[in-house]
Amino acid sequence: MPTRAESLALLTGPGGPFEIGTADIGGQTLRVFTKVPTSLRDVWAASAAHGDATFLVYQDERITFAEAHVQVRKLAAHLSSAGIGTGDRVAIAMRNYPEWVLSFWAVQSLGAIVVSMNAWWTAAETEYGLADSGAVALIADGERYDRVRGEVLGRLPISAVVVVRGGALDAGHASWADILALEDPGTLPAVEIAADDDATILYTSGTTGSPKGAVGSNRNHITNIFNTLLNGVLMSVMAGPAAEGTPPAGRAVALWTFPFFHIAGVTGVTLLTLTGGCIISQYKFDAADALAIVEREHATIVAGVPTVVRTMLEHPDAATRDLSTLSGISQGGSPVPPDSIAKIETEFAGKVSPANGYGLTETTSAVIANSGPGYFAHKDSVGLPMPGTDVRIVDEDGNDVAAGGVGELWVRGPNNVRGYWNKPNETAEAFTDGWFHTGDAGRVAPDGYVYVVDRIKDMVLRGGENVYCAEVEAAIFEHAAVADVAVFGLPDARLGEEVAAVVNLQPGMALTAEELRAFLAGRLATFKIPSAIFVRTAELPRNATGKVLKKDLRAEYSAG
Repeated sequence: MPTRAESLALLTGPGGPFEIGTADIGGQTLRVFTKVPTSLRDVWAASAAHGDATFLVYQDERITFAEAHVQVRKLAAHLSSAGIGTGDRVAIAMRNYPEWVLSFWAVQSLGAIVVSMNAWWTAAETEYGLADSGAVALIADGERYDRVRGEVLGRLPISAVVVVRGGALDAGHASWADILALEDPGTLPAVEIAADDDATILYTSGTTGSPKGAVGSNRNHITNIFNTLLNGVLMSVMAGPAAEGTPPAGRAVALWTFPFFHIAGVTGVTLLTLTGGCIISQYKFDAADALAIVEREHATIVAGVPTVVRTMLEHPDAATRDLSTLSGISQGGSPVPPDSIAKIETEFAGKVSPANGYGLTETTSAVIANSGPGYFAHKDSVGLPMPGTDVRIVDEDGNDVAAGGVGELWVRGPNNVRGYWNKPNETAEAFTDGWFHTGDAGRVAPDGYVYVVDRIKDMVLRGGENVYCAEVEAAIFEHAAVADVAVFGLPDARLGEEVAAVVNLQPGMALTAEELRAFLAGRLATFKIPSAIFVRTAELPRNATGKVLKKDLRAEYSAG
């Protein structure tokens, strides 16, 4: 079998299907794909070839690619008639409805910029996003619309409002039914879009402070699509010829549980659109419903944050549903516990390829990926850098640390966004000569695999010793009674900080702090074992992307 380096050279070398050349982007010479669409509009145009294949599934609703193209043309014409065009910001605020996907493509087809609004935001937070981005149009579902209609929208320069699945509307606002009633223009408005033109403003999940709008270009998103495709082809090449009788891989049918407003959601939308895949979404995540969907729709992929995947795999229905069509389980958005990967390996007997990636909103999703033959041997690694991505591990002064040492992970490549919308100071703090400061503590092993040990701000400094919360959480997850856990630091007069853990237990199971500490004694150094352990019945607080809000837990248990 060819090595990874040999396979990469074959695929990305001159004349290869994923040929890589160089381009000047923001004053940096970066490695880029040369045989790719120029813009996201081009991606959408190419998807028309998928015709009558099912594109979007939501409950009992089904929309084909051909039907989607008609709806996108109608919405694009409506927005264009309102004066929306190249460079204008159009906010999308809704649940994972099919209309989110259609709205995204209509905005991209105009050369306008999608402002992806967090569906969990309050009225004040939504107003902040609209005002900060300078949005001139809003496409919202009824829930989000009701939060901002009237007084809030009256304070903003919004020239067009389209409401999805809502009730009565204010004067001048259009419903989705109004859009569908329009005559099909047959074509999209003519527009020129360059690779490095802005395409999206995605707000960071903001575990602290006000959200920042990361400005992503067409090239950022298309690089992300082709990184993902290359990674899949690379794994196939390395695996060698398919065994005789192995059925050919069909198109992807994906239950995509990531919120569409999140970068991982946008990844699913763009990737599956280009490749003719089917995108299945839910009103809100429900494990029993998700398992039923996999069986009913013959889903081949499930994608979501680790807590979602774990909930599905541990649900009682997982043992009774037919999950035989699954060929991939993709996790991201927060650290993936190694025992979760081991569960996939054991229960699916090698028939499902698990994958996780490392990336952030600022890197336009995954720039490091762990999948394929080396995955199970590196369960606690986020993987290897994508072609075109450079990685550094630096100290507090921005100097490279010794090989194998732990420091802040910096990344550079054509995935990196150009900065934060209207925030030059924050941009300067987060980017140095094209390198993005991830805020994550990591290390690179001799074999090139990257390990993310913690968020730097969440690392516990106990008596001069660095305790990486992700490592402690992974060890705690190995206990059969533990359903969920968060590790963080609490103030300590003697040590500076002590290690604390908040644990949710599996239904019907019991576990004392003393029992858990005894369990960890053979797995962790003594200074890493939590001195404060709290068993909690309420779910851990999380933001919209599934990340535990440790600042909330820290405040709650510090006060206690």
